[in-house]
Amino acid sequence: MNKLMMGIAAVAMMVTAGNVNAATRMKLAHNLAEDHPTSQALQHFVDEVEQKTNGDVKIKLFLNGVLGSEREVLEQLQNGAVDMTRVGASSLENFDSIFQAFTLPYLFDSEDTFYKVMEGPIADKIYAASKDSGFVGLTFFDGGARSFYTKDRPINKPEDLKGEKIRVMNSHTSIRMVELMGGTPTPLAYGEIYTALQQGVIDGAENNPTALTLGRHGEVVKYYSFDEHGRIPDFLVISNKAMDKLTPEQQAIVKEAARNATKFHRGLWEAAVKTAIDEAQNKLHVQISYPEKAPFREAVKPLYDEYRKDPAINELVTEILAVK
Repeated sequence: MNKLMMGIAAVAMMVTAGNVNAATRMKLAHNLAEDHPTSQALQHFVDEVEQKTNGDVKIKLFLNGVLGSEREVLEQLQNGAVDMTRVGASSLENFDSIFQAFTLPYLFDSEDTFYKVMEGPIADKIYAASKDSGFVGLTFFDGGARSFYTKDRPINKPEDLKGEKIRVMNSHTSIRMVELMGGTPTPLAYGEIYTALQQGVIDGAENNPTALTLGRHGEVVKYYSFDEHGRIPDFLVISNKAMDKLTPEQQAIVKEAARNATKFHRGLWEAAVKTAIDEAQNKLHVQISYPEKAPFREAVKPLYDEYRKDPAINELVTEILAVK
């Protein structure tokens, strides 16, 4: 056997013995832009995983919805075309009804309560809820407190929504919430909101303050009312197949990096919201108001009665409302 053949045989033996490992490559997709705080947090996650696994696990980040909508990417996750995604709780309702609880208005009474719940044992149960659907949760990201913003008048009490066409997510909870408050819910994709506001298809929408600046909606609307009716978490999920590709040590690194990304995101998000409010007021001249929340809470009580009929949702809602 010549030296070349001997060298090839040696390399083959090393590969067989597991001494030479090709990097595990994964795809992580979501629909936000590169400059969004969540995208920056996901990049932090990707970098930490690659660094701590010494390059043995490499994750490619796909932004701006280039691989499809949240629903489409979740389906790709199930069939193995995508390994991870960041997705809103409302999109996960289709895979397990337990996620409907997170879309209930006024589920969390403050930002601190939100983080206590999402960093505690309650969240661990939620992460495992979708395992039978082919994926599990790794961590969460704060999607911000959602409030109403409109073109023609501020929403300072539920009655102000009467006759107003309000864009909502295509979620039963969001639709019923606006109906109960007296408005006309209009489900639209996020990317359609700006034009719909311009053309008068809708009179307003509901989202966190960054929609005014990053989404440019503040160029069209003139009122933002901090009723803070919702705080719907985003989840970073990984397919069961992708998790099974990893060694126990690599799985631990991925989980730790995910938690660190959430901590990193919190600081970015708080700064982004503060900047958005300042720019909306001083550059876009959006009028900010802080209405009394009690009438809004009262208006949506029937939603709780409806959802608590599901024993699993009732148990989760009861646990969350008990956290102070």
